[in-house]
Amino acid sequence: MIGYAMVGTADLDKAKAFYGALFAEMGGKLVMDVGRAAFYGTGMGQPMFGVCTPYDKQAPSAGNGNMIALVGGSREGVDKLYAKAISLGASDEGAPGERMPGFYAGYFRDLDGNKLAFFHMG
Repeated sequence: MIGYAMVGTADLDKAKAFYGALFAEMGGKLVMDVGRAAFYGTGMGQPMFGVCTPYDKQAPSAGNGNMIALVGGSREGVDKLYAKAISLGASDEGAPGERMPGFYAGYFRDLDGNKLAFFHMG
């Protein structure tokens, strides 16, 4: 149902390095680069995650209450991906753990303050 989700950045080169390294851990890769935006995924026609400089040329901003949650694959996967994000310069917004029965997640903010999570249900 979701085609792609996108976050803004003030430094596209740094964001591409961050997300390229992070999504490589999940088997993801850069699938489309259109100059001011880059999209990561497992292939064309599949859901993608994009990062871009804002179209209006204003500063990017992270919305309060906005978050993108990405499938971690397992509890161990969540732990590994969360640790990778932190090692790449992300900031902690809630270390991996069980949030409610059957829901395990780790939360972080990327280099521009966008909030993301890796999660596993089951």
